[in-house]
Amino acid sequence: MFKLDKILRALCFLSILLIIQSCDNQNSNINQLTFSKQPIKSDKNYSFAIHPLHNPERLFKIFNPLILYLSKHIKGVTFTLEASRNYADFNKKMDKKLFDFALPNPYQTIQAIDNGYNVFAKMGDDKNFRGIIIVRKDSTIKKFSDLRGKKVSYPAPTALAATMMPQYLLYKNGINVLKDLTNIYVGSQESSIMNVYYKNSDAAATWPTPWLALQKERPELTKELYVKWETPPLINNSLVAKNSIPKEMIQQVTFLLLSLNNSKEGLEILQRMELSTFQSASNNTYDVIRSFIKEFSLKVRPI
Repeated sequence: MFKLDKILRALCFLSILLIIQSCDNQNSNINQLTFSKQPIKSDKNYSFAIHPLHNPERLFKIFNPLILYLSKHIKGVTFTLEASRNYADFNKKMDKKLFDFALPNPYQTIQAIDNGYNVFAKMGDDKNFRGIIIVRKDSTIKKFSDLRGKKVSYPAPTALAATMMPQYLLYKNGINVLKDLTNIYVGSQESSIMNVYYKNSDAAATWPTPWLALQKERPELTKELYVKWETPPLINNSLVAKNSIPKEMIQQVTFLLLSLNNSKEGLEILQRMELSTFQSASNNTYDVIRSFIKEFSLKVRPI
């Protein structure tokens, strides 16, 4: 009888341990952010897509803390970071309205507005939203005309700051982008930069944010590369929400984003993005982009 009692106690203790372990595993799964190729849909989960500012790995590292911050501070819902392989993939998903929230570039913004999204905020620091053209320090390219017959790398045809704005600058300085250059679209900002580093292209177009970030990880780049030209700035990237998202939810997200610079946690999130603040914005804020795109399409190349 004594032996049976000991066995029963042991079984009871083992059962308690298994229950505790099960609870811990469930909590771990709840707290783990899912980074999926396809948007996750449920009544209490909102997908939040970031256009290919960086390659997916770097994008996750930079923007995942922001997504976790929103999930932490808005009760009853979670947010899932959504990345796309390239600009074409992101644009296709936006066209199908697969994202609840998104951070598109300004050109993608006007497309999103026409497709059932509304702007509710934007990234600040408009002065940094400009294109740059990078060459090697041992390059013979000294003036714009030296680019004729050369190969130039870009992240994607629809990248505004990193492709269209540099191409517009070249047009303004006497370069026929379609006839004078060999244009290669390589899929990401980092790849555009690395193409000129490895001498696969003669010049690379990008914008300051990925250039600064890549220099921190690859300081040897500064020994070989430098910014030869930069464009005037335009308006920075927007934040949009699908028009079916409840107004109260958009207001909560807006409040949290606009107040990030008021706390240590928020400032650390902004610092990862090389950003000082988010700002209020509306659909009309991006009318200036419609004007730029119209002129670009007429004078530089079709989009």
